[in-house]
Amino acid sequence: MTDLPLLGAALPTSELEHFQDFILSQDRDLELQDFFDAELLNGDWKQVANRAKALLSGYKGRLGIHGPFWGLNIASPDPDLRVVIARKFLQGLEVCEYLGATQMVIHSPYTAWDFNNLDNFSHRSAYDFVVENCHRTMSEVVRRAEDIGTTLVIENIEDKDPDIRRILADSFNSAAVAVSIDTGHAHYAHGTNGAPPVDFYVRRAGDRLQHVHLQDADGYADRHWAIGEGTIRWAAVFRALGEFSSNPRLILELRDKSGILPSVEWLNRLGLAR
Repeated sequence: MTDLPLLGAALPTSELEHFQDFILSQDRDLELQDFFDAELLNGDWKQVANRAKALLSGYKGRLGIHGPFWGLNIASPDPDLRVVIARKFLQGLEVCEYLGATQMVIHSPYTAWDFNNLDNFSHRSAYDFVVENCHRTMSEVVRRAEDIGTTLVIENIEDKDPDIRRILADSFNSAAVAVSIDTGHAHYAHGTNGAPPVDFYVRRAGDRLQHVHLQDADGYADRHWAIGEGTIRWAAVFRALGEFSSNPRLILELRDKSGILPSVEWLNRLGLAR
């Protein structure tokens, strides 16, 4: 059983003390989820960061944060908004540098509408327009991430096309940009919008996949349920994860944090993860 993948967790610093032994005893991957808050980033974020540092004394695992995302579309065509959006991500990277975090989650710009409409234009002009706007917004952010050794992982939100974020990540030609999958978001796209199932998203990402949000759902809404409470086919997901060597961070991102340990136990009983 020791060769099973080791699960990590997404936690705000306020919950970290309750899960300190769970994280530190095996140096599990950790994603801090305080620093997507714009008010915190504009305020005394170091107070929260210093608390996290104290709680993580001796920690040798892989640390990341969830970057800002509310109202931030990395493909914005508005040059004034692009300045603001880039500044928010640079604030997130300042936190990463301070904490020694080596990943920051950002959100995909692609919508369900895009899937049905990007081909509704001549050639690939609409696809190119989205990618070009992402580069205009994120070029400085990507350079800064490269400088501090942090990887930006692009998480699917409404993405119906399992390839499209990998293509976007590859377009930067940088090791500082990679792919994230949120299993609940993929299951929503599958159940509601007719996208492929979750394991297809994993296979299409391949070795570009460096981060996974693990949550269960019903294919209708973004539930963030404990593993086993929804209808995701977890054996298929973990089979797909086992086909690649990128060793993505497997992060339990649950609305009710009390479901973290039961989720680990549920997957461990099935021989999928520990």
